[in-house]
Amino acid sequence: MFRAPQVMLFSADVSRAAAFYTRLGFTETFRVPAEGEPIHVDLALDGYRIGIASVTSSRDDHGLDPVPEGQRAAVVLWTDDTAAAWDRLTADGAPALSAPRVWLDRLLIAWTADPDGNPVQIVQRR
Repeated sequence: MFRAPQVMLFSADVSRAAAFYTRLGFTETFRVPAEGEPIHVDLALDGYRIGIASVTSSRDDHGLDPVPEGQRAAVVLWTDDTAAAWDRLTADGAPALSAPRVWLDRLLIAWTADPDGNPVQIVQRR
């Protein structure tokens, strides 16, 4: 009955948020409007899809009342080298929420955030 699930993130600046996820390796798959400043962008990485929707459009076009910033959802990205990925992201200006550390004796995790404050967990198996 359902197919192709994705998570939708709300953003005050869709272009800025899409650029952040593009730098992480996501590829843009859909954009509205096709040219100019977008109100919606879909991105994909390894079968995982994220939609980024404008706070204003979500309110005006769909009657929603999204919270425009803060820790509303978390994006989890698996990697082969959590420390290197975290170092690169924080060096590029992403906030350092939590440095790499061992969790449950089997994972190495770190936390940063996207431009709208959504936490991004970087994780690898030890």
